[in-house]
Amino acid sequence: MEDKNNGKSSFETTEIGVGCVVLRTKNDQDAVKHLTHHVAQDYLQFHFCLKGNLNFIYNEGSYTFPLYENHSMLLYNPVKKLPIDVELSPNTWLISVLISITKFHALFSSDADHIPFLSPENSSKKFYDNQEFSSSIAVVLSQILQSKIHDSIKALYIKGKVYELLSLYFNKSEDPSIAQCPFLVDEENVRKIRQAKEIILERMTTPPSLESLAVEIGLSLKKLKEGFKELYGDTVYAYLLDHKMEEACRMLNSQKYNVNEVGLKLGYSTASHFIAAFKKKYGTTPKKYLGSVSS
Repeated sequence: MEDKNNGKSSFETTEIGVGCVVLRTKNDQDAVKHLTHHVAQDYLQFHFCLKGNLNFIYNEGSYTFPLYENHSMLLYNPVKKLPIDVELSPNTWLISVLISITKFHALFSSDADHIPFLSPENSSKKFYDNQEFSSSIAVVLSQILQSKIHDSIKALYIKGKVYELLSLYFNKSEDPSIAQCPFLVDEENVRKIRQAKEIILERMTTPPSLESLAVEIGLSLKKLKEGFKELYGDTVYAYLLDHKMEEACRMLNSQKYNVNEVGLKLGYSTASHFIAAFKKKYGTTPKKYLGSVSS
């Protein structure tokens, strides 16, 4: 059930089943926005700052947790209540997912080894994590916050996006599966493949050729191709294209750039090349996508 946003002091709240609530807010004002929300003691708190920065206040101000743009925070304390008391700076967007530990266990029970605090020895311990989130997560957050969905299916839509968000948050796809590829047993080769990924992302507008990339990281072309596919599940250029399209979504979601500007910033020589790549990836044009998220 969705509650209306009652002025400047409320979250937009969507309950997506027993034990899970999504809070959304955009402070597009020039002043600091102060919000509070009750949270049951047996709930995990996931907070995502999509834009700007904010400050969580706990224990009547005795300690605070800042959260910056493109960063997330996970909190869990089974022995102390942690009600949300947050100050959002101007031009700050926040999405929070509150989920009961029982509901969370049910989602991840078969993969509990991926999540340290799910283990029996950690079930009664408090947990805190702060990390930068990926472009993939940023795209999902923007869809949760801004997509125009009819009220009759909004809870269902957000539920699907929250599950996608949690899957991405706990995804360990960048951890090599050593048993599947003997080549990756060599930790030095794994380091070089990761270096290759960093190089293509840093130079995504003018990426090196595969031959040049292989020389730069000190691997043969064959080992670069095989190792990258094993480690990241895709070819070098397919991985780069996905990243560029995610960056395109992030830039369009920010509503700071038009379609031509996004294409140029991502290294496309013409707008038509960018539009074709975007449509092939997402099945729609950048202009239509921009229209779907604009407020």
